[in-house]
Amino acid sequence: MDRIAALRQIEDALSELETGETDLEACERRVRATVRTFATEFNGELAPYRADDGTVVLAASEGQARRRVRELTGAEEPIVEQIE
Repeated sequence: MDRIAALRQIEDALSELETGETDLEACERRVRATVRTFATEFNGELAPYRADDGTVVLAASEGQARRRVRELTGAEEPIVEQIE
């Protein structure tokens, strides 16, 4: 899923919330699913990496992914692997 498709999905979910076609919980689920799909099917210079604590980041390398996880979570030595 590319960025434009993800934004369209999120916009559709928000529009449905505004018009009363859905409730907040369903809107949140749809937005969360869209962002997860975007992150794990990312096509670009970055790749998705999952840390041992479940944190998922986009990074250009394993080292960069470890640094991002460390900055976001405070983990000292996170173990990360690329999501294929």
